[in-house]
Amino acid sequence: MTRKLHLNAFLMGVGHHEAAWRHPRTEPARLADVRHYQELARIAERGKLDSVFLADGVALHGNVRHNALGGLEPLTLLSALAAVTDHIGLIATVSTTYNEPFHVARKFASLDHISGGRAGWNIVTSAGEAEARNFGIERPAHADRYARAAEFLEVTRKLWDSWEDDAIVGDRVGGLYADTGKIHAIEHAGEHFAVRGPLNTSRPPQGHPLLVQAGSSEAGKDFAARHAEAVFTAQQTLAEGQEFYADLKRRLVAHGRQPDELLVLPGISPIIGSTEREALLLEKELEDLIIPAYGLAQLSTMTGIELTEDALDRPLPDVPVETEGAQSRRKLVVDLARREDLTVRQLLGRLAGGRGHRVVAGTPEQIADQLQEWFFSEAADGFNIMPPILPGGLSDFVDYVVPELQVRGLFRYEYEGRTLRENYGLDRPGSRYATPREVAVAR
Repeated sequence: MTRKLHLNAFLMGVGHHEAAWRHPRTEPARLADVRHYQELARIAERGKLDSVFLADGVALHGNVRHNALGGLEPLTLLSALAAVTDHIGLIATVSTTYNEPFHVARKFASLDHISGGRAGWNIVTSAGEAEARNFGIERPAHADRYARAAEFLEVTRKLWDSWEDDAIVGDRVGGLYADTGKIHAIEHAGEHFAVRGPLNTSRPPQGHPLLVQAGSSEAGKDFAARHAEAVFTAQQTLAEGQEFYADLKRRLVAHGRQPDELLVLPGISPIIGSTEREALLLEKELEDLIIPAYGLAQLSTMTGIELTEDALDRPLPDVPVETEGAQSRRKLVVDLARREDLTVRQLLGRLAGGRGHRVVAGTPEQIADQLQEWFFSEAADGFNIMPPILPGGLSDFVDYVVPELQVRGLFRYEYEGRTLRENYGLDRPGSRYATPREVAVAR
């Protein structure tokens, strides 16, 4: 079968550009309006995109004085999106540091049932100090967060498996609703969790909701190679993309998995115009709306150094090596500043559109060229599309870039299946409890 692109729409408020809320094509008053997100999901489904994705954190990140922040809790919101769509996948970020496995397993199983098999979990370990303070604890060390995440995922998988696929009998005449021999206590006892089980929600339609990961540190990449089925990542150059892609695929093989068992989806923020000049004009309009104080605060958090307006027209100062927070994003930002010899002001402009993800301005054909180059050069299996303004940026991508990709034979005209796993071309896992029991019966 010919390899095809996979496209996810990363939905963020009224757009990924930090000044999107100030642009006349957006409506920041709709930030907490479920109808806004339902419209976005329907646009993405009209374009036959694989999935929509909602990022999340458990703190107010960024200065709300200068940006439209404070969105809706993603799992609640995705249930509302499931009700107005039929095919598109629904992926939410949930932290393993500030939740418990039973809660998360039940919520994602519920979303998978509600959507008919379209749920996906972006697994994060929460690097920020602000999040730790909301739970009255010290921020856990980087290695400890990933150790907890690995066991957290082990428990959730066991819970999803705790009901075998055919556990529900539904025999009303005989009075047998479920075969309790096919519903299992998981009896998990580990370093971080003790969970008896079983889950009080039956097995999800996908077996396991799709597992996504977004960390690019060494620990993050190893976690992805062991467990993830899609990776959202940020690279600025083709060479960086190729290096990350090859590294991750090698790690997969080292963990006994096949390269096609995980999709690498770099983020890209496409600024689209009917001509290149029109696209560059939109990019300039957004740049002119940037509030430096907001960007400086964001960059200070990213780099770990206090930056003021006095630094705007100077090179980025020396940045300490991060050992506990968002390691990969700090390195990406510093490398970008050094490689292109950017002042702090110029760096703020580069980061405003995608917080370190690649920003490309051009015509639909030029955007398609960029996606095709990375796809054919083994830097991506698809892309995490981050429209600079919403809903217009997503509509432009769906109405003009998607048809260009379809004509080139790179993207679907219709969905291949009903579930997110089917559309991503991934297998449905069986219950770990089913096979041993069946083998025992066969003997």
